[in-house]
Amino acid sequence: MSVIVNSTSSEGFRHSVDINERHTLATDLPVSLGGEDSAPSPHDYFDAALGACKALTVKLYARQHDIPLTGIRVAVSHDDSEERKGKYSLNVELTLEGNLTEDQRTLLHRIADRCPVHKLMTTAEITIQTQLA
Repeated sequence: MSVIVNSTSSEGFRHSVDINERHTLATDLPVSLGGEDSAPSPHDYFDAALGACKALTVKLYARQHDIPLTGIRVAVSHDDSEERKGKYSLNVELTLEGNLTEDQRTLLHRIADRCPVHKLMTTAEITIQTQLA
């Protein structure tokens, strides 16, 4: 897995993000930080990773266990007011669609918190090593 981020201009903050040489995204800063807000910010992608992982995990689990889930909506919001103090709070709201029993809804709610990105964000010790090329 490789992610390559490249500047798209010498003046602005927009960058292209190439993932595994198969998927291209873009990122930019919000206007308040000098960007053009032409693409999601890195923080947006962080929040989106959690929402996407929860949606995919729940959908996969439901399919594997013949639970009649017909759709899922994951809304992620955050409070970054204390980020500089080391606190970043994410709030997730799941909307489960389909003819589900309360037991199935409860189970899928629990499964959402078992997604790999949720675990990574809450339990992993992450190390980052940066060197010049």
